[in-house]
Amino acid sequence: MTTTELEALVALIGPARHIVLGTAASPASRADGERIASAWGGLVLATVTWPETAASWLRQARRFAAPEPDVWVVTATPAGWAGMARRLRLSTSWSPHRTILTAALADFPIPGLRGTRADGTTWETR
Repeated sequence: MTTTELEALVALIGPARHIVLGTAASPASRADGERIASAWGGLVLATVTWPETAASWLRQARRFAAPEPDVWVVTATPAGWAGMARRLRLSTSWSPHRTILTAALADFPIPGLRGTRADGTTWETR
């Protein structure tokens, strides 16, 4: 994650009171999650990590959605996030309209998602 991307991500989180962070299990993704939490400086209700492949992602999806944060922030790989997002839509009250993704997931095709690119520009799927 670039510094410019991180700054744009923190700006998108904005005045949220609290967030939930979601990360892939990879060391890079987990490190990006820690950088996001530190740069934002607010209350992180939970950090949920998921594998690239899983039988259902149900346990992780429930943990991710349960705290009902102001904003969900995701730093993951496309393969792992695709499975997790599918489970979130099917089994939880998760809202893509309150979710921000990092550049690795730019332009993910679920309406309402927002995110940043490495150059600091932002996007929203309509």
